Amino acid sequence: MKFLRFSKDKVEMKGIYEDGKIKRIIGSFFDNYTVTDEIYSEDEVIFLPPVIPSKFVCVGRNYAEHAKELGNEVPTEPLIFLKPSTAANSHKGDILYPPMSNKVDHEAELAVVIGKKCSQVSEKDAMKYVFGYTCLNDITARDIQKKENKFTRAKSFDTFAPFGPFIETEFNYENVGVRCRVNGEIRQDGNTKDMIFKIPFLISFISNIMTLLPGDVIATGTPSGVGGLNIGDTVEIEIDGLGKLVNYVKARN
Repeated sequence: MKFLRFSKDKVEMKGIYEDGKIKRIIGSFFDNYTVTDEIYSEDEVIFLPPVIPSKFVCVGRNYAEHAKELGNEVPTEPLIFLKPSTAANSHKGDILYPPMSNKVDHEAELAVVIGKKCSQVSEKDAMKYVFGYTCLNDITARDIQKKENKFTRAKSFDTFAPFGPFIETEFNYENVGVRCRVNGEIRQDGNTKDMIFKIPFLISFISNIMTLLPGDVIATGTPSGVGGLNIGDTVEIEIDGLGKLVNYVKARN
């Protein structure tokens, strides 16, 4: 099942994507909902972030080749950082290039959406808390990250967490391609089988640090090939079975 949020005539709605059409639903993704008889085409609506998370929990250097390409050691335990909810961006949304950075990079990632409150869970039970999966682009002001040797400012600008277009609940994450294209050119071409820390371990590890709430998003790391974006670029994140997340890079006023 593919769940999404969208707006039509400035009214925010929720829906199910099926056979190229969007069926409006009433209620919560995570609880009881009702499917209405309202049906829309993609061209009629504006995509919204598929959920509003209380936080994005991101995993750094979770692919060995990516760690090496930036001159970093492969971590011995998950390296995590947060993006604020205000960084959330949607399919077909604009990535706003901040004036204080001269190098903004793309990072294609598989994201996990949590479906119910999750605290101190075991690796064995971790997958019971997953609602679904989606594409995410962990946009990064790389020059700021390198200058500060920190993640927060570089990762937290408004629009720096595009994800979507929908959340897929029926998905096998274990061996799927993760790609990034910029203006049609392949930049990243990886596979989730190369993750250092797998998803059940990550959920258990993170939930033993902080409580995860329904709608929270875990970004599971990016494969090698990260690179710069320029104003005017179109960037696409494609994950086999999850479709394509498309965004446009524009100047921030």
